Amino acid sequence: MKKISIMLMLTCALTAAAGNLKGVDRSNLDLSVAPGENFYRYACGGWQKANPLDPQYARFGTFDQLAENSREQVKDIITHLGVNNKKGTIEQQVGDLYALGMDSARLNREGNAPLQEPMASMRAATTRADVMKLIAKMHMGLSDPFFNSTVMADLKNSEQNMLYLMQGGLGMGDRDYYLEQDANTVKVRKAYADYVQRVLTLAGYKKGKAKKAAATVMNIETQLAQVAMTREESRDYSKLYNVVTLDELKSRYPNMDWDTYLGALQLKDVDKVCVFQFASLEKVNQLLATLKPQEIQDYLIFKYVDAAAPYLSDDFQQAHFDMYSRAMSGKQVMQPRWKRALNVPNTLLGEAVGQLYVKKYFPAESKRKMQQLVDNLRVALGEHIAGLSWMSPATKVNALVKLNSFTVKIGYPDKWQDYSGLNINNDSYWENVVRAKTFNAAYDYGQLGKPVDKERWWMTPQTVNAYYEPSSNEICFPAAILQPPYFDPTADDASNYGAIGVVIGHEMTHGFDDQGRNFDHQGNMVDWWTADDAAQFKALADKLGAQYSAEIVADDVHANGVFTMGENIADHGGLRVSYSAFKKTEQGKGNELIDGFTPDQRFFLSYANVWATNITKEEILRRTKVDPHSLGVNRVNVAIRNLEPFFKAFDIKEGDKMYRSEQDRVTIW
Repeated sequence: MKKISIMLMLTCALTAAAGNLKGVDRSNLDLSVAPGENFYRYACGGWQKANPLDPQYARFGTFDQLAENSREQVKDIITHLGVNNKKGTIEQQVGDLYALGMDSARLNREGNAPLQEPMASMRAATTRADVMKLIAKMHMGLSDPFFNSTVMADLKNSEQNMLYLMQGGLGMGDRDYYLEQDANTVKVRKAYADYVQRVLTLAGYKKGKAKKAAATVMNIETQLAQVAMTREESRDYSKLYNVVTLDELKSRYPNMDWDTYLGALQLKDVDKVCVFQFASLEKVNQLLATLKPQEIQDYLIFKYVDAAAPYLSDDFQQAHFDMYSRAMSGKQVMQPRWKRALNVPNTLLGEAVGQLYVKKYFPAESKRKMQQLVDNLRVALGEHIAGLSWMSPATKVNALVKLNSFTVKIGYPDKWQDYSGLNINNDSYWENVVRAKTFNAAYDYGQLGKPVDKERWWMTPQTVNAYYEPSSNEICFPAAILQPPYFDPTADDASNYGAIGVVIGHEMTHGFDDQGRNFDHQGNMVDWWTADDAAQFKALADKLGAQYSAEIVADDVHANGVFTMGENIADHGGLRVSYSAFKKTEQGKGNELIDGFTPDQRFFLSYANVWATNITKEEILRRTKVDPHSLGVNRVNVAIRNLEPFFKAFDIKEGDKMYRSEQDRVTIW
C-alpha cells in the first residue's frame, strides 16, 4: 500500500575519518545556487543537468536509475534461460512468455485476430446475467468495467478476508479528467475520446460505428466520474467501510445480477460484502437499466480492447502509447520492445522471476544487516513517540505497542507462489496474458473464506520499492531495493542515513500517518487515540498539508497537500527519525569534514539526492491528479524546512527563501 523505502547496512567502521569514502557526489550539486535560495536545485541541479530526460520517460530520477539496474538484471536472467525448458517449470513459463512478447512479426501478422472471439461473445450479451458474467470475467485481472472488486483483509478483523466492491470503470483513472475544464485536462480528454475511436477501429469497427461507440464510452465514464469519490474522500477509511449483507446488496442494486457475478468469480457462500462507494454502485445499477444493449456492448468491448492493446500488433501498441504515455505523461518515444516484453513475466509471473532473481543477486547476509538497521530506527522512532509533547501517555503506550509489533519482511518471501497450474502455450500472446492474469485473479478471489495469509508478499523481490501494510502492520523491503545507489557500504554514515535511513523511517512512519494511525497493532481498524490527541494530530497534519498545498507545481496548479498527506507525514517522520539515529553514530557525534562538508550537511545532501529527478510538465500535472506522493522538489524543499538542524547545517537565516520561522514549522512524529 505504501511506497518507497530502501535498505541501509550499518557499519560502524565507516566513519568520517576515511578520506576516500563515497556518498555525496559533488557533481550532483549546482553551486551557482545558494542552499538558502533553493536547496533542491543546489543539491540536485548538477545531477539534473547531467541526466537530461530520455524521451522514453516522462520522469526519471535516481530511484528510476535503480529500477533500470534491476530491469537489466532480470533481462540477463531471462535471456539466459535457454529454450526447450521442461513444460510447467518456471523457466519455461517465464522464458516462453517473454519470447511471445518479443515476436513482433507474429504479433503484426495476427493483428486484431485475438480479439474477434471475445468481441463476438460480448456482442451476444443481451440479458443482465450475460452482462454480469462478462463484467466478472473482465474483473479477473483484465479490466474494471462499471465497477471493481477485490478480496483482502477485513479492515476490522485482520484475521479474515472479505469481498470489497468499489468504484471503477474510468479509463483515464481519475474523475477529474472527466470533469475539470483547464486547458491540459481538456486536451487529455479529447485525446482519450480520439483514442477510444482509434482502437475500436483497429479492432474492426467501421469508422461511423467507432465514433458513435466512443461517444457512448465517454458518456458512461463521465457519468461514473460524476458520482465517484474524490481522491481526498477515498483516504478516509471510515467512509469506505460499509458492510452489507448479500440480501441487502441485492435489494439496493436489483439491476445487477449478483448471483451470476459471484458465480462467475467462483465465490461461494458469500454472506456479506464491503461497499466502498455506495453512490458508484447506485449509478451502475441505474446505467444497466437504462443503457441500450448496444451501448453496454460497445463499452465492454472497448474496455477489453483497451486492456489487450499493449499485447497486440504495433498499431495497437502505438495507439495505447500515444494516449497513456504521450498525451497524459509527455513521453515522446516508446520503450524498446525488450523492456515492454520483460515487464509481462516480471509482473504476471512475479514470484517465479523473483526466485530466479534472488538466487543470483541477493546475498543472504543482506537480510541480517537490514534487520539491524530496522531495529536501530525502531528504537529512534520509539524515543520520538515517548518524547512527544502533544500526545497523552495513554495514546503513547498504544503507539509504542504498535511500533514494537511491526512485522518486518526483508528480501524475499519464505514461501513462493505456486504457478504450476498455469499453462503458457504457443497460442497468441494475448491469450497467454489473459490466462496469467486470470490465474492470479483466481488466486486472489480464492482467499475469500480463508484466514488472511500473513506470510504473503505484496511486492516481488525484484521490485524497486517497499511498503507498509496497515492490515498486517508490516513493513516490507524487497531485495531489489537493498543495493546501490541507495545503500553504499563504502559510504559514510551521514550519506547512508540521509538516503536509505530516511526512507526506511518513512515506511515505519506510515504506521502512524493519517491513514495508518487508524489501525492498531494487530492491523484492525480501531480507534486507539484519545479524542484530544486525535484532534491535535489532525491540527498538526492540516498544518503540514497546507505547507504543500501552497506550492505551485506547474502553471497555476497547486500541489494537493490533502491527497499527499500520508506520504508527506511519512517523509516528515522519516527525516526526523533517521536524523536522530544518525546523531548516535560516531560520525554524527562529531563534526569532521569530508570533501568540505560537515556530517549534517552530508546527511541533508544525501536525502535531497534521493529525489533528484527530471520530469515533463504533463507528468507533473498527471501526478498531481493521481499520485499520493509529492513531487521530488517538494519532498525536499518543503519537508526539510521543518527541521532546525537543516537551517543550522547550511547557515540559513530569516530572509532566505528556504527559511521557515519556528512558529510555522511542524513536528508530528
